[in-house]
Amino acid sequence: MNLIKNAVLTFVMAISLGASTVAFAENAKAAEVIAHIEEAIAEINKHDFNAAYTHEKAARNASDEIVGNEAVVKQGLDSLIKAQIIGKSADEPKAIAELSKALGFYKSL
Repeated sequence: MNLIKNAVLTFVMAISLGASTVAFAENAKAAEVIAHIEEAIAEINKHDFNAAYTHEKAARNASDEIVGNEAVVKQGLDSLIKAQIIGKSADEPKAIAELSKALGFYKSL
């Protein structure tokens, strides 16, 4: 009987640890996206749109690895794409506004 209890307890602990690891991985990717967006905003404030584009591209790549909340991730990704397009025309206020919008979506995860 004790052997069965220990086996069930071990199984339950393994399942819960696996679930928390997946949640941590999702949060880590969201944190990575947030960090890249914040760096992109900082680079735009320095008038360096090439470095900002690099951070935006890295944020998009990390965003592709976030699972769950597809609607929020899609809205954030759309804002990132718009910010990249706006950044090519060097429109600083609009690019920062669009990145701030994307940042809000990813922080809500």
